[in-house]
Amino acid sequence: MTEQVGYFGTNIPIKIYGLSEKSVTVTFGTAIDHDLLYLIADFNRLLLQNPFSGLITTVPAYTTLTVFFDPLSVMLSDLPGQVCFEKVSAHLNKIAQIKREKSRIIADKMVIPVCYGGDFGHDLLTVARTNKLSETEVIDIHTAGQYIVFMIGFVPGFAYMGGMDTRLSTPRKEVPSAKIPTGSVGIAGSQTGIYPMETPGGWQIIGKTPLKMFDVNRSQPSLLKGGDMVTFKAIGIKEFNAYAEI
Repeated sequence: MTEQVGYFGTNIPIKIYGLSEKSVTVTFGTAIDHDLLYLIADFNRLLLQNPFSGLITTVPAYTTLTVFFDPLSVMLSDLPGQVCFEKVSAHLNKIAQIKREKSRIIADKMVIPVCYGGDFGHDLLTVARTNKLSETEVIDIHTAGQYIVFMIGFVPGFAYMGGMDTRLSTPRKEVPSAKIPTGSVGIAGSQTGIYPMETPGGWQIIGKTPLKMFDVNRSQPSLLKGGDMVTFKAIGIKEFNAYAEI
């Protein structure tokens, strides 16, 4: 696999490697944390402000930024290099030398209502037993936390959130469920997340939100985005139904 090594600014090592004939991935580190989230956001912003010919889109993740491009446009460009990887890498290394400004992530604070347990959270008891807690304690701990959205992926609108109390850490299911209902709130390892649509999945489901997490008719289809801060609020079935009717 082709790879180039460079620096973002003066001291932040990055690696660029070919993912496919139409994409490359920039790796910024290995640890999932807030600093890396903002670092990737800064690089992504600089790239989008200074695109190369053929750039299609970018996809930020926990520790990487994947860059998709049109190979023909890249080859016809005046970027230095003999092949697409060399040309795109040259531009990315040029971006890496631009002075890094203070992060401009526009983070929203979101309160997500959740009806925990019962028919909406079949795995609440599993999480409780795994961590030697009561179901009420699981709910109290989950709603007391403040979570940061590290990335959107898996399916459109699925927000991977970090910052969960380690007392709730629970492994994924050994056998994934064939259908996880829309709006289900789950735990996997040290992360929590919300299924924006019905899909197979292996997270431990502890509740459900009545909010629509993904809607193609909204200007921002995904309710959450990278950098957003999230808290959960426990609601009862009557309040859940009231939300659903709005």
